[in-house]
Amino acid sequence: MAEGIPENKKRHNTSSKEEVKIHIKSSAKFIAVASGKGGVGKSTVAVNIAAAIARKGFKVGIFDADVYGFTIPKMLGITGQPKAIAEDQILPLEKHGIKVMSMGFIVKENQPVIWRGPMIHKAIKQILTQTLWGDLDYLIIDLPPGTGDVAITSGMLLPNMSIIIVTTPQDVSSKVACRALRMAKKTNLKILGVIENMSYFICRKCGEKAYIFGQGGGEDLAREEGVPFLGEIPLEQSIREGSDSGRPLAFEESDSPAKKTFERIVSKILKM
Repeated sequence: MAEGIPENKKRHNTSSKEEVKIHIKSSAKFIAVASGKGGVGKSTVAVNIAAAIARKGFKVGIFDADVYGFTIPKMLGITGQPKAIAEDQILPLEKHGIKVMSMGFIVKENQPVIWRGPMIHKAIKQILTQTLWGDLDYLIIDLPPGTGDVAITSGMLLPNMSIIIVTTPQDVSSKVACRALRMAKKTNLKILGVIENMSYFICRKCGEKAYIFGQGGGEDLAREEGVPFLGEIPLEQSIREGSDSGRPLAFEESDSPAKKTFERIVSKILKM
């Protein structure tokens, strides 16, 4: 795969499905994690969902499709470059038993990504089809915020993809998340549900919950749109520490409320 901006020779039609061959087990399930806006902890949720699924014994991969804000390699402590074993075949990197491909692997550090729609379409298709994912049970796709080209392209290339919407309790966040949810409906994606992140903070001294960013926005959104509400993830220092250290909280032996919430959410997902 060439580094940097893919050469654009053809325009693509975003209104139709596109048949592609992906090197992955035929029974693998594709789950996209999306949000209406940035700053809601979407990637943190995605990586912890992947970790919690892996802890249950499933084979998991993550495709970091966040073109402009790729962070999954950092959150998993991955460095280096994937290995090309043929002109059009790439081995993903692996950490903690999770296979990873990221837009960050094809863009130089600190290089801005200034790509138009057709370029993004080509890059996403190239990574998905050239990566040797192997016998994965689940491939988690971390989408960029919003309802732009990456979400549309991913839905075209993976017509069986399901999607999870991440929001925070604030009205402004849930209203924007509603657009992402309705985009998923219009493109006929299966909506697994809504996750509310940063729902509350638990005081270490008294144990009381403080709803810093408001209360119930995610659950209200799910109810109004007729989709499952998967859970409330509290604000916890351990989540940030896990992301910074390259070992997500969901991997740790911990009885923290956040970890237990990730486990409950994943239990719901695995039943769908």
